[in-house]
Amino acid sequence: MSTLELGLIGNCAISALIDGMGRIAWCCLPRFDGDPFFSSLLANEEQAAARGYWSVEIDRFASAEQHYEHNTAILVTRLTDADGASLEIRDYCPRFRNHDRMFHPTMIVRQIRAVTGSPKVRVRIRPTNDYGSGRPAVTRGSNHIRYVCPDLTMRLTTDAAVSYLLDETWFLLDQPVTMLLGPDESLTASLSETARNFEERTARYWQDWSRALSIPFEWQDAVIRAAITLKLSTYEETGAIVAAMTTSVPEAAGTERNWDYRLCWLRDAYFVVHALNRLSATKTLERYLGYISNVAVNAGHDDLQPLYGLSFAHKLDEFTVDGLAGYRGNGPVRVGNAAYTQIQNDVYGAVILAAAQTFFDSRIVRQGNEELYRKLSAFGRHAVEKFDKPDAGPWELRTIASVHTFSALMCWAAADRLARIADHLGHNEDASVWRGHAATMRARIMDEAWNDELGSYVSTFGGDQMDASLLLMHELGFHAGTDERYVGTVAMIEKHLRKGGHLFRYIAADDFGVPETAFNVCTFWFIEALAVTGREEEAREMFEGMLACRNKLGLLSEDTDPKTGELWGNFPQTYSMVGLIKCAMRLSRKWEDAF
Repeated sequence: MSTLELGLIGNCAISALIDGMGRIAWCCLPRFDGDPFFSSLLANEEQAAARGYWSVEIDRFASAEQHYEHNTAILVTRLTDADGASLEIRDYCPRFRNHDRMFHPTMIVRQIRAVTGSPKVRVRIRPTNDYGSGRPAVTRGSNHIRYVCPDLTMRLTTDAAVSYLLDETWFLLDQPVTMLLGPDESLTASLSETARNFEERTARYWQDWSRALSIPFEWQDAVIRAAITLKLSTYEETGAIVAAMTTSVPEAAGTERNWDYRLCWLRDAYFVVHALNRLSATKTLERYLGYISNVAVNAGHDDLQPLYGLSFAHKLDEFTVDGLAGYRGNGPVRVGNAAYTQIQNDVYGAVILAAAQTFFDSRIVRQGNEELYRKLSAFGRHAVEKFDKPDAGPWELRTIASVHTFSALMCWAAADRLARIADHLGHNEDASVWRGHAATMRARIMDEAWNDELGSYVSTFGGDQMDASLLLMHELGFHAGTDERYVGTVAMIEKHLRKGGHLFRYIAADDFGVPETAFNVCTFWFIEALAVTGREEEAREMFEGMLACRNKLGLLSEDTDPKTGELWGNFPQTYSMVGLIKCAMRLSRKWEDAF
């Protein structure tokens, strides 16, 4: 049965998810949003046994353990048999600087060696194409196997006997085996030496990258793993950061709340930029800001969509596929996301909040300028116009439109930040105009989104429902943490949305019924809200509880079942890792106070 006890490897061009037995269960090629070459994660038990994976198996299996090499994206799996013989699988995607540019090919390297005894092993490589419906054509060479799909050919080069792999034969692991799955090209050097060199340089890259991070004194390993995961979610060619590596892992069993998250949401932009800034991961931050700038340029004066493709694609038609039954049989499996057609008025604020960094952060090479300000001003005018118009809201309700408080709040933030940018550039008249818009919006939010009876802000203008996104009022600078209105809102959110150590985004019925699982980033928002309202010890306790919810390798998905603690939803979820980073930064003791 599929679980989210998965490790992530990648190189900012491709990625793969590997289960606790060392089986690659998900890998899309030639990039994150491509056709899954390994797809068993989204198959039912019958399908998963037949195809869609790359396994290394030990005869008479007894136990397995897994870890990442220190501060890297190199995953190590150890399998042990009933007699104590064991083997080690080392998995990575090469990434390092070569000839003044980054080398990050469409390639997975797997190295297997005996650790103790003489283990008996079997390697099974069963790729798919057309979302599980097809199998690639297979041809063999003296030291390689070619897998031919309609739009892609991959070559597996190995120093194992090719017939062992093709026939799935058991053999004694009496010498190390290297397997390199990559482009259909011949290697020009020794396979084992190439793999060893690639691994050493890849390890050095990740350790150097991690060493440059600004991290808190406490929870360092958790933050570094979250940061590496955030980096792996970057599609470096364009700077896009995907919401998750998977599609259609549902929010809960038996629900059709299962969407394609292999895309880039503008709403995430500010929060991702904020986290990267706190980590001092400025190069990744700059590339992401470059992606957002390109989205803005391509949009021109048109409305912004909530999400875009990795290469700025704006048409992301959603359809279901028949070749995969779904995670644990919970279909349908979707490709594309119809949310791109929705009206979500918060996106203008998200883009402006993210881009504002370029005007005030001297570390950034491409500083914000007049041209960018003019482009952002056009989005600001959209924000002013749409501030009080109904939309799908932050949770992308498909059939329910309202004037969402969060969307209005983000429109206010757009005007507020444009006023600051205009001041910075010396445009005093513009700054005054933007401040006027912000003041008008602020007054209306305080009037129309406030519910006197509840003593709290509510999800929609004139409404009576709670919404976890209201916790961001402090984050966005609308209210201080000590403001009685904010404290009252936190109290009402806790009363209605908190379930033990977790927070739901809302509890009202939507297009698919009543939500069953807690949204992990909302729990992190609540933890930060506890801290800023003076309840820091409670915040630390709740944060430790969320750390315990991570899988064994320190990764989080989108949702958690508050009853069982099981992870659900697409994986690994960028938003969740951002929440973890920001909470650790806020709650940790200071370095200077630690000694």
